[in-house]
Amino acid sequence: MPARANKLTQPLRALLFAGLLQSGFHSISSAQNVTLYTPYTKISVPPGQSIDYSIDVINNGKTVKNADIAVTGLPKDWTYELKSGGWSVNQIAVLPGEKKNLSLQVQVPLKINKGAYRFQVLARGLTQLPLSVIVSEQGTFKTEFSTGQANMEGAANSTFTYTATLRNRTADNQVYALRANTPQGWNVVFKANYKQVSSVSVEANRTQDITIEVDPPDQLKAGNYKIPVVAASESTSAGLELEAGITGSYALELTTPQGLLSTDITAGDSKRVELVVRNTGSAALKNIDMQFAAPSKWDVTFDPKKVEQLGPGESAKVFATIKADRKAIAGDYVTNLEAKTPEVSSRASFRISVETSMLWGWVGILIILVALGSVYRLFRKYGRR
Repeated sequence: MPARANKLTQPLRALLFAGLLQSGFHSISSAQNVTLYTPYTKISVPPGQSIDYSIDVINNGKTVKNADIAVTGLPKDWTYELKSGGWSVNQIAVLPGEKKNLSLQVQVPLKINKGAYRFQVLARGLTQLPLSVIVSEQGTFKTEFSTGQANMEGAANSTFTYTATLRNRTADNQVYALRANTPQGWNVVFKANYKQVSSVSVEANRTQDITIEVDPPDQLKAGNYKIPVVAASESTSAGLELEAGITGSYALELTTPQGLLSTDITAGDSKRVELVVRNTGSAALKNIDMQFAAPSKWDVTFDPKKVEQLGPGESAKVFATIKADRKAIAGDYVTNLEAKTPEVSSRASFRISVETSMLWGWVGILIILVALGSVYRLFRKYGRR
């Protein structure tokens, strides 16, 4: 009897083994029929960055698959959110031959060491998707204030415009007060989103572009000047040092030795006027060109026509010869004289009184006498009749 039982058990064992083996193969095959896919399996980000993954759950099998989705191995202080169709999910069903999309958002903390970090997205019992994140720099928990161009050069009567970036690398929203530590006479204006501001609000791990306009005193001497700028909140602050290279101020004055800007002239004649070109700025001026705007058919010539160079506080003598139109009638006329450089110009408006020539007076008297003589002769000739 035992021998018979043994003979019956062997085929039964073989049958059971074959069934278990077939079941095992079916389980492995079933697991391999589900795939998790994303194109970005290894990326590099800075600290505090939010990473958005788009993950497809693909069912290559012939039956509906219910996949329990989980994220494992995530480093400490990292957080994530898993959604599909706008809903937070932890299980998803996929029809045969189709796929469903998952949105995975991973938040990298601000306080983190530079290096490589790995974790997995699982479809439990079916498959897994390994992911890797390279944190590109050492993490901080502070405010940063920076600019791509901290040094500018120009005249003292110019406005220096700097573009800066304020970065809130803390975990909280911050309201930063903006101020500049400059000597008296300097004017500093902060602008955000094209509006003048004295403070800005910056969300956690966000940035705000700030325009800084610096207007130094017009008579400032040439040199390099530091402009310390600070953005400070209740819990954190950051400083930025700007620099303005002042080449001096440009200012020019055109006048006469006595300051008198009027004269008289006879129609058709010329008048020589002495002018003074004075550099009232703190920077040298070069190639000062003399120009004019006069009434029609008037002319002005300068001697010299151009002043080659004029240092700060220096002056030069220039003569202007003004020629009036010979047919100009008596009255007051305005002639504008101008000294001009690429940086600055100065204009002097001359009021010129025109007098008629004495010659025309004598001609008028002669015409009157001739007329009277003609009348007298006519009276003598025809009066007797």
